[in-house]
Amino acid sequence: MALTAAAVLAAAVLTGCAGDGDDGRTTLSVGTFGVFGFRQAGLYAEYERLHPDVRITESVIERNDTYYPQFLTHLVTGGGLADIQAVEVGDIHDLARDLGGRLTDLSRAPGVRAGTWLPWKWAQATAPDGRTVGLGTDIGPIAVCYRKDLFRRAGLPTERGAVGRLWAGDWHKYLAVGRAYRDRAPAGTVFTDSAAGIYNAAIHGYPERYYDRAGRPLYTGGPAVRTAWDLAVRAARDGLTARLKQFEKPWDQAYANGRFATVACPPWMLGYIKEKAGDAGRGRWDVAAAPRPASWGGSFLTVPRAARHRAAAVALAAWLTAPEQQARLFERQASFPSTPASYAMPQLRGARNAYFGGAPVAEIFAEAARRAPTLVTGPREQLIGTAFTDVGIAQVEQQGRAPEAAWAAAQQEIENAVDE
Repeated sequence: MALTAAAVLAAAVLTGCAGDGDDGRTTLSVGTFGVFGFRQAGLYAEYERLHPDVRITESVIERNDTYYPQFLTHLVTGGGLADIQAVEVGDIHDLARDLGGRLTDLSRAPGVRAGTWLPWKWAQATAPDGRTVGLGTDIGPIAVCYRKDLFRRAGLPTERGAVGRLWAGDWHKYLAVGRAYRDRAPAGTVFTDSAAGIYNAAIHGYPERYYDRAGRPLYTGGPAVRTAWDLAVRAARDGLTARLKQFEKPWDQAYANGRFATVACPPWMLGYIKEKAGDAGRGRWDVAAAPRPASWGGSFLTVPRAARHRAAAVALAAWLTAPEQQARLFERQASFPSTPASYAMPQLRGARNAYFGGAPVAEIFAEAARRAPTLVTGPREQLIGTAFTDVGIAQVEQQGRAPEAAWAAAQQEIENAVDE
């Protein structure tokens, strides 16, 4: 129904919209960071076929830390904006709170229904005044990817159900499995890639992470922060990690070399592993349920109020994020939908990943998505999380610094960020 309404709206809007191209077509611009897959999955071409008066252009900036500051500058000045602008989940709260008035309230858009999205995904882009400034694209429900061949050599179970039961319900059990692996590890291998990966996977399983529901800060020692920190520090000090920084070249090389046996693994990590581990990793990797349901990552589409073709952009954003299109993106890009109706569609129903031993990835990730908590968000969350992972935990893992001193360094970094 949402898809049909959005298509009808688009047709109505565009019929009365003066063309701005040489051929009389209306050009809608989309600004993203990284690859969202809309073009690769053929969605732009499909929309243009359904709406012959529309042309869609896309501008891509590879890294969000470059893209987002530029977007904020344009949003404040009201110039240089695309009709649709993507926003990463770590930025959406501050954007809705501080600059939500410069964005279209998409909760009022024809054809848009809050119930189309997972409740916690919709809530992430909703400001305190009830305005919803972004429509959810993908999400990052967490599983654990593991090397069956290394588990076998360490005397551990290899069947994904049995592996998931080893640590079900508690990340402390995951570390216990890690210590069992360490004691019989194949030469040159360790249990997991990084302490920061454990921290991120663990903390996203709690609804109140850096702030409570009243907006009070918890980053100075709340239960979620302390639990995730202690897990990460224990993993580092017990020699369970490869002491790598994620998304840097040595981490990429470690996949190719079979350096570690497990990694906390949202859906977007599957393609990354396949690319970096290559043919040598085919059939050796598998996917099991994580100890606790959580979601790490994901994005939104927003429509600035200053967009040149605002009404038409709203219609396109609604269409791109509708369940049918999200299912197609999963099939083409492995982006996991934030719309539950997608999970029963042919592209996901029974979907298995051949590279990962035929793992039923849609089933595993859908279960985690349904059970993931609604996260309470607050100011500077992206910077707060980075202070813990890239400053505090890195000092313990990389430099061997005492946890107390590393914690103090992270807190100082957070204080500086929050007071900016």
